[in-house]
Amino acid sequence: MPNQPKQSVPFAAQAVPFDELLASGKIPQEYVATEYLGQQFVERLVHYILSVPAGSYTMAQLSHLLEQLDPRAQVFFFKRLKETSPDSLKDFAPLYYGFMNEFHSLLFT
Repeated sequence: MPNQPKQSVPFAAQAVPFDELLASGKIPQEYVATEYLGQQFVERLVHYILSVPAGSYTMAQLSHLLEQLDPRAQVFFFKRLKETSPDSLKDFAPLYYGFMNEFHSLLFT
């Protein structure tokens, strides 16, 4: 049987260990290497934080993770959070206003 080169598994098919990322506070570069991958990462992060039980992570851990994202990805995170679960924004209000305060000029463009 000939050796065939291993094909890398696309990001969308990979399991992302969000619990470990939140605990370590580090996002591997390959998860956000391009704008598309960054958006996919954010989409999956939103679904993760809305799916896990309360207390599985802290707002400080989430904030630290979000700080590593591109500013557009940060805005996209809150946009997707609002679209996915509008009622959840009240739970994330301090985090939301902390980040959006930095991007006041982006809110109206």
